[in-house]
Amino acid sequence: MKTLYIVSLGCPKNLVDSEVMLAALEQSGYAVVDDPDQASVLLINTCGFIRPAVEEAIDTIFELAAYKEQNPHQKLVVTGCMVQRYGSELLNELPEVDLFVGLDDFPRIGTMLEQLPLRPQCIVTSGPSTFLMNNTLPRRISTPFFRAYLKITEGCDNRCAYCMIPSIRGRLRSRAMTDLLLEATRLQQAGVRELALIAQDLTAYGRDLGNGTSLVSLLEALLTQTDIPWLRLLYAYPSGITDDLLHLMADQPRLLPYLDIPFQHVSTPVLRAMNRHYDHRALQDLILRIRRIVPDCAIRTTMLVGFPGETRDDVDLLLEALQTWQLDHVGVFQYQDEEGSRAAKLPDKISEEKKEARYQQVMAVQATISAQRQQRFVGRVEPVLVEGISEESDLLLEGRSRFQAPEIDGCVYITAGHVTPGDIVPVRITEAHTYDLVGEVVSGEDSR
Repeated sequence: MKTLYIVSLGCPKNLVDSEVMLAALEQSGYAVVDDPDQASVLLINTCGFIRPAVEEAIDTIFELAAYKEQNPHQKLVVTGCMVQRYGSELLNELPEVDLFVGLDDFPRIGTMLEQLPLRPQCIVTSGPSTFLMNNTLPRRISTPFFRAYLKITEGCDNRCAYCMIPSIRGRLRSRAMTDLLLEATRLQQAGVRELALIAQDLTAYGRDLGNGTSLVSLLEALLTQTDIPWLRLLYAYPSGITDDLLHLMADQPRLLPYLDIPFQHVSTPVLRAMNRHYDHRALQDLILRIRRIVPDCAIRTTMLVGFPGETRDDVDLLLEALQTWQLDHVGVFQYQDEEGSRAAKLPDKISEEKKEARYQQVMAVQATISAQRQQRFVGRVEPVLVEGISEESDLLLEGRSRFQAPEIDGCVYITAGHVTPGDIVPVRITEAHTYDLVGEVVSGEDSR
């Protein structure tokens, strides 16, 4: 039998690529199995953005290669960003792998496996990827049926000093609005209740098209031409968030009051060294604008500590900003040199010990802020998208509020009520913890 075991690493953007491959392989007669021991093909879609992601990919390859040692008939296939980044170098480094496939060729994965050569092979176009998906490509959604991602662009033109994405994924390429609307409509017909728009930079959508298309015009079209109840925005560049976008969020309840905005830092000298196109004052202005126009908006961001040249004053400013801005969700990462990046050549490296200490300090401060922010929900009735039985206990149901994105934020534990996965139900919040909420489903007059 043609059986497939697939592992998708990295971000939701990579997951969409995995879903395209999954559909192509199913069309080629492959059946997905949950046990790698039962698979004829072991496939890993890798991330190659940062060193820890590459290390995770290599560990996963070795883990699945152990199954292949026991069953020589199995084929091990590796795709994705790591392949695009390192190309044919991987043939010597990872001889266990039968086939490497880069970002421009993965939609043809079914044909490639039919023609798999006897010797290991790497199929990758040199240089940055130029591929741009469209709605005609089959895609098998791997998330629960009631939520999905819509990838609206590929590549990025921001050229941050620490980032390898432009050299891997290429320059900004926006999908046509008509193409996106066709895919969104198909997802709605499949039962999707929450559609998360994703890109390297959502706010850059349409700039390369030269016809006036923008993120705002795309959202207006999605609101008028689909009935999907929740539209969520992920990965918005700070300087690209306009008042027009915020006013649309304020006016349209289906456009969730949630923004994922990677700040990366708050110190102007560090931001300048990172080649981020804004400064500390611009971030302050952005927070004020969001809170004025969309007062209840949840703000998620990421911070990078230990960037070359970062001083104690820079870290103190970061901590002060977190206390002042009271952000809802903050992911913190320690800077690592990436071979080929501009930042890797910068002087004044920060020691691993200092990076770890700064990471722990920022995380501790934000944990206190998050716990305090969560308390505002206690006693409120919030719409919650039900995910299903909780992973913590089969006695609890689990869902997410408008202020919690899938996979990256906390959840709402539902202790009472009869609901079905995919339902959006009113839940009265009874408890708040650092990252999660607890509540009970209410109905009728109780929902007021």
